[in-house]
Amino acid sequence: MLQTESKVREKLILNVRQDLNQPSLFSAKDIRFSLIVSSIYLLVSYFLLGFKGEQLVLVFLFNSLYFASNTTRRLVTGFSIFIIYWIIFDYMKAFPNYRFNTVHIASLYNLEKEFFGVHWNNSILTPNEFFALNHNTVLDIMTGVFYLCWIPVPLLFAGIIFFRNRKYFFFFSLTFFLVNLLGFIGYYAYPAAPPWYVAQHGFNFIAATPGNTGGLARFDSYFGIKLFEGMYSKSSNVFAAMPSMHAAFMLIVLYYGIKSGLKGWNFLFAIVTVGIWFSAIYTSHHYILDIIAGIACAFLAIFLLQRFVQRTRPGNKLMQNLLKLTSK
Repeated sequence: MLQTESKVREKLILNVRQDLNQPSLFSAKDIRFSLIVSSIYLLVSYFLLGFKGEQLVLVFLFNSLYFASNTTRRLVTGFSIFIIYWIIFDYMKAFPNYRFNTVHIASLYNLEKEFFGVHWNNSILTPNEFFALNHNTVLDIMTGVFYLCWIPVPLLFAGIIFFRNRKYFFFFSLTFFLVNLLGFIGYYAYPAAPPWYVAQHGFNFIAATPGNTGGLARFDSYFGIKLFEGMYSKSSNVFAAMPSMHAAFMLIVLYYGIKSGLKGWNFLFAIVTVGIWFSAIYTSHHYILDIIAGIACAFLAIFLLQRFVQRTRPGNKLMQNLLKLTSK
């Protein structure tokens, strides 16, 4: 068994090296496709959000990988699902959810207190409020590290199974995309303020409130940096706490990690999953109710995607086309 895996790994490495050493000759059709997609993205982004440097960076990275080699072309084609997610998430800034529905602030706070209230000094606190009063440096650092994992680890996982098991890569990436669509629906159907908002602004609704680091500010302060401050200053929508995508992403990674038989990796994924759930509460970015809703979205997305691919002709055809597209 070990010898078979070793031979497969050696063959994979050899194929990657051969692809990287081969000149990439693409047709005029490929060049037109790249130019059209890049131009549409830049134009739509300009009219919705205005010009931003990261838009050019994304276009440069996409085209560089698309034309660099056969391997990088397959890679960026497969990862285009994640690129589309990032673009949609960024475009949310142009359509704030508080314009479409009432933002839930006090109702969600009181519901959290009712179900998960902590008795402390003759009062009842939300878990977020309890940790805000009872934090320590070790947990501040640990939760900051865990919170930094919520996008890099899923992308790392995607990279691993892209080369190891292409079918599960597309199951994972399509599930990732679907859970975000479910999350976006939740954001607009039930706009919700995060715990840190209540701590700073009470129950008053203040439109266009900028993003905030919450308890993650302690991580920045300890290391004398502005890492999380820089990240949350670019937040697409403050009132998008329910459901928690932080809770959903790593659960999907863990599920497909188990399905892919990654063994030792799954132990790491399980730790990161639970670590992110705790960190979201500890740093006042999510209520426990948000986490539960995110977990529910993850399981629903897994169920719907697998049912769509395995039990419907369009779903099966989509999977086959994606596999063919990245095998060229």
